[in-house]
Amino acid sequence: MERPLADLEGGTNVSEKYKDYIKSNIVKCYKRKIIAPLIYLAFIVLVIFISPIYSILNPTVLDSTKSIKEQYEKNSYIKTELKNLYFTGYTKEWLWGIEGYYYYTNVNNDCVIILLTPDTCEQGKPVIDNITIKGKIYKNSNTESELLSRLAKDLSWDEDGITSTLSGYNINEPATSGFITWLLIIAALGSGIVSLCFVIIYGLFIINPSISTPVLRLKAYGDSNSLLSLAEEELATLPQLATEDMYITEHFFIEVSLYGIAIVPISEILWIYKYSTLHKFLWHHFKISYTLHITASKRLYIKCPKNEKSDIDGVIEYLAEANHNILVGFSEENRIKAEEMLKRK
Repeated sequence: MERPLADLEGGTNVSEKYKDYIKSNIVKCYKRKIIAPLIYLAFIVLVIFISPIYSILNPTVLDSTKSIKEQYEKNSYIKTELKNLYFTGYTKEWLWGIEGYYYYTNVNNDCVIILLTPDTCEQGKPVIDNITIKGKIYKNSNTESELLSRLAKDLSWDEDGITSTLSGYNINEPATSGFITWLLIIAALGSGIVSLCFVIIYGLFIINPSISTPVLRLKAYGDSNSLLSLAEEELATLPQLATEDMYITEHFFIEVSLYGIAIVPISEILWIYKYSTLHKFLWHHFKISYTLHITASKRLYIKCPKNEKSDIDGVIEYLAEANHNILVGFSEENRIKAEEMLKRK
């Protein structure tokens, strides 16, 4: 419900109640806003450390002091230098093409099957003298066992003999370099960085409300800090009209609500109108709420949603009286006039 100045508390109480009112509400606003990115950032950090992402980005260096089995039990994601790799003649296919090429080599006195990406092995190079790769250690599956059996026949090896020297584990490079793997990593890290940026920005706004977005918008009309100080002073000493979350002073329209903070010089307002919304769930109709739309010069657009009709009507009436150049009401004619006025300003 709108409250004219005469209906407000006494002058001293009004001053105390509205002292630094805009700044304090900017702080409250961004304290609410910072919660969501903080929670999401904590979630992403948790995901990174409990999922393979951290291990993929920080693989353990496999050295000669550990066997493949010991490394697998500690951290299956590794970075290692391999020498004298021999192509088996077999590839692994997945969906639309070749995922990798099977090689074998000696790793810490074990004969190990290595699956390399096409780029790493240059599409199946017969012998690779030396490479450094990142990969994941897997226990040998039926695929590797069948590969070993075929390889033994191809090379006329003793299958039982090679089985006794073959490691029970293989190294898979595509598992750490696949498109989907890196797409998920980039998505997680990217969204985490965005959340961190919001946390930092909102934190700065909380520490110093004078650099927040609602205040910086005032730069279009002059010195933002001076205009904020004037708005605070007028709100504390002589508000012309006050609703639950909208205020009018001598020179400013001010919105302070759960939906945002807005400070607009009345002299810069070009067009105002209200828009009604019928709230319903399925076939049940609930109440109608009203949104005040304000268009100001420098292409500043303000929406004050979910207000009472009487409050918005009172605000529109006060603003129209304070600035006779304001276009009142929604119509195509007013929209065209507002666009023309914006171009001139």
